[in-house]
Amino acid sequence: MDNRSGSVLVLTNPLDVTADAVLRVLAERRVPVVRLDPGADLHTGASLTAAYRSGNQRGTLRTASRELDLSEVRSVWVRRASPYEGPPELDGQDRRFAASQCLWGAGGILASLPGAHYVNHPWANRAAEHKPAQLAAAQRSGFLIPDTLITNNEHEAREFVASHTGGAVYKPLWNTPYSVNGKPHAVWVREVSGTELTTAIGACPHMFQAKVRKAFDVRVTAIGDCLFGIRIDSPDLDWRRRQDRMRCTPIDIPAPVARSISAYLGEFGLVYGALDFAVTSARDWYFLECNPNGQWAWQPAGTATAIAHTIADQLAKGSAS
Repeated sequence: MDNRSGSVLVLTNPLDVTADAVLRVLAERRVPVVRLDPGADLHTGASLTAAYRSGNQRGTLRTASRELDLSEVRSVWVRRASPYEGPPELDGQDRRFAASQCLWGAGGILASLPGAHYVNHPWANRAAEHKPAQLAAAQRSGFLIPDTLITNNEHEAREFVASHTGGAVYKPLWNTPYSVNGKPHAVWVREVSGTELTTAIGACPHMFQAKVRKAFDVRVTAIGDCLFGIRIDSPDLDWRRRQDRMRCTPIDIPAPVARSISAYLGEFGLVYGALDFAVTSARDWYFLECNPNGQWAWQPAGTATAIAHTIADQLAKGSAS
């Protein structure tokens, strides 16, 4: 039996190379780690048990090679686990039923480990993923934000776009999987004109923003009190579209922006956040969004290494400090 007292539990899929970078650091420090992809592993031999009594809670995670006392987990890193889809051998409503029970059962157990330090807690992640909530929190935190309209009303959308003579952009409210002719298709942020707006807007809320006349973009990776800023120079409105054409260089973060980042993370109870800004030639930083579980391994090697070590610091310290 491998009862890893004080283990770090990493919830992610087996192909997560970003997680691998942090796990290598933890291995060098001899911090015990257990990796689990609950959406898949619980259908291939792993088991999860929790027992609750007055004044007592205990639980056990068993895999093919390990047995972990869940009360001894020091930290949980919520990364990129597979969705709870149910056992593949089941069909129809049986599989949907099993998937929902896994989500609410296993997901609930793993989100409620006594004394564990979460990076981030899964419920904090979910709350922080909603763009309307992000914008409201950004306002309270002191950020500049672009004028924004979220609506399913065609008339109001047309008025908003027409009123912003400097241009307006459309961005999806969620990165929903989409395909064209059977091939995956990304929906990028793009400039939009009033002539493109039709009654199709009534199908669901759409998000429109005033176009920021930016000089460059900035990605800030925040881990606790540590901030890592990267300036992004790209020919595209949405730099994610053609990352091979962007240039990344470290940048200092102005003190007022750093204070607002701290306040923003506090709003949602986040330890980690990947924040995107559009910066004008006057050096005004406009908050665009924050991914509470955003990728960072694509950044320059020195920055990515520093981020990996800082995340490892958070996981190794647990909740004691």
